[in-house]
Amino acid sequence: MGEEAYYIDKISDFIEDTVLTEEERGFNQMVLYGRDVSIEDIVSNAKRFPMMAERQVVIVKEAQDLARTIDQLADYAKNPQPSTVLVLCYKYKSIDKRKAVYKTIKKTGYVYESKKLYDNQVPDWIRRVLSPKGYSITPKAAQMLVEFLGTDLSKISNELEKLQIVLPKDTQITPDHIEENIGISKDYNNFELRKAIGTKNTAQAFKIVHYFADNPKDNPMVVTVSLLFNFFSQLLHLHGMSDKNPRNVASALRVNPYFVNEYLDAARNYPMRKVSQVIATLREFDVKSKGVNSNAVPQGDLLKELLVKIMN
Repeated sequence: MGEEAYYIDKISDFIEDTVLTEEERGFNQMVLYGRDVSIEDIVSNAKRFPMMAERQVVIVKEAQDLARTIDQLADYAKNPQPSTVLVLCYKYKSIDKRKAVYKTIKKTGYVYESKKLYDNQVPDWIRRVLSPKGYSITPKAAQMLVEFLGTDLSKISNELEKLQIVLPKDTQITPDHIEENIGISKDYNNFELRKAIGTKNTAQAFKIVHYFADNPKDNPMVVTVSLLFNFFSQLLHLHGMSDKNPRNVASALRVNPYFVNEYLDAARNYPMRKVSQVIATLREFDVKSKGVNSNAVPQGDLLKELLVKIMN
């Protein structure tokens, strides 16, 4: 169970592919879907005996659709059929740990909770996924994937698999590879915009914003504002630190050490008072980007106005 569906699917697929032999699956493996079955259906299938095999496997996908009745499974969980492997895939949320069904399953079975990773944890996850397969990735390329795809590990994994198809082993994946094979611009993205703003490179910042204005579907303003808000919030935290040793900064801000100098440079360019003003401005434009008090101003124009206020 949990917000991160990636590992729930991985574990479920592994059980589906390995517990029974190919010959045994025909009679002894069943995949059910929460929206199509009741708790009674699940219990009825789980209580069956395997045919010509030591065990049977019953997998209930999208079990979160049974949220209203899931507690009825507690009685079966108290005395489960020993020859049945029953798997409940409860995705995007978690069962209330105060419920009897959770307590009973935890006692007689196993509960795995798949928690969502934070933005700053995903680049390391990308490196860990690629390393056993013979690939590495530059910090900037990993950050591009996170900023474009967010923290959805399934989406990121799909894109990584595409890269592994076209790139030979022992390749270090670079921003150029990301741009050529996934379509994320290596020069015109939120990562580069943040860098240009931090270094007060006005010309580059406006080039990127003009690109965003011309490609609004791929670069929604709400995402840009959110990422800039996080960046300036981190700068505010940095200004409040007494020890600005790079290692300490990386740990406190939860950023890759590779990017620490960018934050230190930005902190020099934006004193604490200015950072506070920028955060207030970002709050204002976040509301405007969602259509409040903006008088139908195109998002590209709002973004240009925001950039002027940040960099002046």
